Amino acid sequence: MAHVFVGDLDCPSLEPDDAHHLERVLRLRPGESVTASDGFGGSRPCHYVAGGALSSAGDIVFSPRPAPSITIAFALVKGDRPEWTVQKLTEAGVDTIVPMTTARSVVRWDGDRALRQVARLRSVARAAAMQSRQVWLPSVAPVSAFASLPSGAMAQMGGSPPSLSHPTILVGPEGGWDDSELALRLPRVGLGPTVLRAETAALAAGLLLCALRAGTVRPA
Repeated sequence: MAHVFVGDLDCPSLEPDDAHHLERVLRLRPGESVTASDGFGGSRPCHYVAGGALSSAGDIVFSPRPAPSITIAFALVKGDRPEWTVQKLTEAGVDTIVPMTTARSVVRWDGDRALRQVARLRSVARAAAMQSRQVWLPSVAPVSAFASLPSGAMAQMGGSPPSLSHPTILVGPEGGWDDSELALRLPRVGLGPTVLRAETAALAAGLLLCALRAGTVRPA
């Protein structure tokens, strides 16, 4: 079943791009079922109407946001890998995604470029949430410096297993954490015995925390 986000569940209407996706990509026919969500936990069944519209077909249902809220901050990487990271973290169910700069970050987004790139990441997150049929849209934060972030656990080989007692994990760049960052003595979380690429580590952290929260896996 197709899934879309709308601004008002009482009177659901499609954005032009979403209407095009339903009609031209998914090839929905009039009368086929669609679920609509407001991105804040509310959803309702609808029917697709010719011309790119929706008609309500049931009551609004609210789904509470899973707890605890899970945050993954990841150091910016080259190319389109930040988009891939945000897409996969969204599919996993991460609540807040923070693009981050660290002492050893090679990639840095500043000024207008940062605004454009974050807007693109938010668009990627929205599309991924639609594809994975979620009713809560994740928050994609502005680019933040490591030093400005609230306390969390640093992803570091040899750290403790991931735990919901540390629902925020900070993933550093491929060059690793700087000595000044390690000197802060934040809790450290290990993601396995192998060295992971930055985007792989971010996804592993998100998947493990979300699986622990859902009960799909149990704590060690």
